Amino acid sequence: MKKIFEPVEMKNLQLKNRLIRSATWEGIADSDGCIDEKTYKIYSELAKGGVGAIITGFTSVAIEDFYFGGMMRLSDDRLIPQYQKLTEIVHAENCPIISQLALGAYYRKFDEIDTNELEPAEVGVVIRKFIDAAKRAEAAGFDGVQIHAAHFFFLSKFISPLFNQRGDNYGGNTENRTRILFEILQGIKNNCPKLHVTIKINCSDFASGGLNEFESFAICKSLATAGIDSIEVSGNGTSIRGIRAGVNEGYFSEFAARLANEIKIPVICVGGWRSKNVMEKILNETKIAALSLSRPLICEPDFPKKLQRGETEISKCISCNACYSTPAHRCIFRK
Repeated sequence: MKKIFEPVEMKNLQLKNRLIRSATWEGIADSDGCIDEKTYKIYSELAKGGVGAIITGFTSVAIEDFYFGGMMRLSDDRLIPQYQKLTEIVHAENCPIISQLALGAYYRKFDEIDTNELEPAEVGVVIRKFIDAAKRAEAAGFDGVQIHAAHFFFLSKFISPLFNQRGDNYGGNTENRTRILFEILQGIKNNCPKLHVTIKINCSDFASGGLNEFESFAICKSLATAGIDSIEVSGNGTSIRGIRAGVNEGYFSEFAARLANEIKIPVICVGGWRSKNVMEKILNETKIAALSLSRPLICEPDFPKKLQRGETEISKCISCNACYSTPAHRCIFRK
């Protein structure tokens, strides 16, 4: 019988419980990716709040990524000391931390380039940037990296038939469209064997002509065979409003449960977790290894400790999404 608050071992990773902070956008870094005390404070609160592991917010692998402002970055060696301070703050609370490596879009100078217009050599540049960013993450003391292939950012679009109609070895069928993921994975594994390497992927694009559950399932199984250490199941169109405890929690859990039955690596599921009862139920009725949360930890960074101490059974988060309109995505109800 699985319990929320029990140690969990994954490859190159030790968690004190089964609750993971899913990558959450902060948008407060400088344009070059530099971070300061505002970022350190957010992650200190999370680590002290009792979560089993933290996945950082969107961390771009490229300095030429202008998709939106305030992105953390691991695109330059000079940034390593700042992120090393971040990992030290989190590690001081016996909490591992994973850097979510991502790319918003590919740019030639200041022009965003469509997936189909990238030259093969430019695809190689993207792969190299992910590998180099992982090496910087390791140097900064991160325990792992997450390849962000969800939510219609660059990799999500690249693997989706809705966007990728390339005619070369990186387009067309599933194997070709996802080749970029496997080359990134292999490169990180070869250069950073001590890191836990996970991926965030859409169970579905929920868009006509996009990645569907059947194809995503096949991709996830292939990733597991290729050596990915864990998979976080998400989907396009996240942060659904109106989530209520015991009513509509865990909206990606059906796919995650089916996947966990088919692969031997840990499956992590995000998507509207709000109550201890439902989380324990899903853990014990499926082979899902861990649950990841975002908005509840914006509302209450110490939600895990409150659950563990028996101070609450349900998150205070009402899924209003007003936090997304605030600087650094802060809950409007927090004092």
